[in-house]
Amino acid sequence: MNSNIPPVQDQVQSVPQKSTNVHVATPKFFMPVFLTVIISTLVYIGFQLAADLSHVPTLSLYSVILLATALLIALGFEFVNGFHDTANAVATVIYTNALSAPVAVMWAGFCNFLGVMVASGAVAYGIIALLPVELIMNVSSGAGFAMVFAMLIAAILWNLGTWFLGIPASSSHTLIGSILGVGIMNYILHAGSGASGVDMDQVMKVGKALLFSPLIGFAFAAVVFLLVKKVFKKQVELFQPPEGNKPPPPLIRAILIFTCTGVSFAHGSNDGQKGMGLIMLILIGVVPLAYSLNKNLDTQHIQSFDQLSNQTAAVMYANHSNISDTHAREVLTSYIQTKEMNKDVIPALASLTDHLGDRVAKYRDLKDIPEADTSIIRNDMYLSSTAFKRLDKNKQLPAMSEAQSKVVKEYRSNLDSFLQYIPTWVKVAVALALGLGTMVGWKRIVVTVGERIGKNHMTYGQGMSAELVAMTTIAAADGFGMPVSTTHVLNSAVAGTMVANKSGLNFATVKTILSAWVFTLPATICLSGGLYWLFLQFV
Repeated sequence: MNSNIPPVQDQVQSVPQKSTNVHVATPKFFMPVFLTVIISTLVYIGFQLAADLSHVPTLSLYSVILLATALLIALGFEFVNGFHDTANAVATVIYTNALSAPVAVMWAGFCNFLGVMVASGAVAYGIIALLPVELIMNVSSGAGFAMVFAMLIAAILWNLGTWFLGIPASSSHTLIGSILGVGIMNYILHAGSGASGVDMDQVMKVGKALLFSPLIGFAFAAVVFLLVKKVFKKQVELFQPPEGNKPPPPLIRAILIFTCTGVSFAHGSNDGQKGMGLIMLILIGVVPLAYSLNKNLDTQHIQSFDQLSNQTAAVMYANHSNISDTHAREVLTSYIQTKEMNKDVIPALASLTDHLGDRVAKYRDLKDIPEADTSIIRNDMYLSSTAFKRLDKNKQLPAMSEAQSKVVKEYRSNLDSFLQYIPTWVKVAVALALGLGTMVGWKRIVVTVGERIGKNHMTYGQGMSAELVAMTTIAAADGFGMPVSTTHVLNSAVAGTMVANKSGLNFATVKTILSAWVFTLPATICLSGGLYWLFLQFV
């Protein structure tokens, strides 16, 4: 017998094995911990909600049912968002064996939770600002609730459909499409009465992000992978598919875990806020007395607001005393809807600003404001804040000295503090829904990203390059305020590394992903617009 032939066992071990990491069984402790976290969080949310509602008149059965239904649907959207979008963040660490699948999804879920909890709320109210101004100011009306339910149900249906088919699609653009659908249908139905149209500047911003973010992810990931290949050319194992469940070298493993953490955290802090904004819209509509204004502000803050409003009104337009609030609201609403500037806008804004300070100063505590006045004050504050933003954006504010600009800036910040707040229990509810969603339904999307984009198994180098590009691109986009998608960036980054490695692309999967990328906006616009029209027939 030839002694140079290696034993059979050695021959078998030398053949690369397909990773089974994605199919590792969930630990036995997961379900008890999972249920304990859910129950504990629900108890906390229940106590906090009861405490908030204890200061308002008892809700009718209809209001309770409406509130519970709307909150469940809003949290359902975040739950679906968790297992639909965040699964992209764990695909690379699972398929490179940096972490076992159960550990990866639990860690990503925890990072989602942390990201939501530290979120400022700015994105939450930025999303609300995309909606027609007349619907936001009348969110407690039938049309307001039709708007909220249409948006959420349309977004959930599209996300569930793409998830069921294992297609990575963006929840962010799904929601934006749903918002645009409501706005377009609202304009079609009420164009004759001066309804708001669609904000084309925002549409173009979203359109550019849709177009360029996948291209950037693809190109940068390919370049980064080639650089990694050149720098680590002696470490051949980085550019070979993993053998079985063998983990990557320590440094590469650390980078993969770090970038997975960063992407998951960023996703929570950004996407989680969309659910917060919609929940606040629901709470303001159903229980305006409890949630219209930030009741945590103290007497000193109220007095400061009064002084700043008087100073800002004088800076804006000194001779405004003869303008009634009713006329000022009409002028500002028309300006926001049509974007057409006229000589009455600045005096109207100055008048409303001055009167807002006087009305709020009558109360030592915001909890003392009656329900009817609460809604009026909130609407006037929202109208004033939106008008300031539009004037500032269009460079239509009057000329000011540096000191005057500082006063106006401080007033606007003070004004937003009344409106842009998120109760802790809302953050906890959204964080729980997003985090648990990640842990429950991750596998369909992960398998698509890890196995079906390229023809060959992902290598350590590819996973590291794709995740690095995804993390840095999302962080940079947040800095510039660009609405890029975790899903789009990461999927295109994986595809870029496949091309750079000459692994080949699975064009059937790529075609399906591109189709979802192209049709998400038009599909959700039509779906939410149709649902909005349908719901209006019943309210």
